[in-house]
Amino acid sequence: MLRRRLWTAAGLAFVAIGAVGVVLPLLPTVPFLLLALFCFARGNPAWEQHLLSHPKYGPPLRQWRERRAISRRAKIAALSAMAISVAVTALSAGWPWVMVPLGVMAISGTWIWTRAE
Repeated sequence: MLRRRLWTAAGLAFVAIGAVGVVLPLLPTVPFLLLALFCFARGNPAWEQHLLSHPKYGPPLRQWRERRAISRRAKIAALSAMAISVAVTALSAGWPWVMVPLGVMAISGTWIWTRAE
């Protein structure tokens, strides 16, 4: 019983972080909802189904769960946000600090782009 409550609490925390990502442009929403989905599957299956049936966020969550797929639109949005982050770091912090977001973008951007659509 305690484990289910902890999984549910973690799921709620990830939903809250994802909700913040709705209004903050550089904080992603769907990855946190995927984590919430994982937690709810172990703590509260009814809330898991609620997330999967959500009109806006349900389709990308189901695509990921069924086919490990990311839509082309989401890929472009993620890579664009990463590119903006690299540009802002280059303009504000300069060399060598720009190498940090550039490295993150190279690794995670490649991973994102190579997922199925």
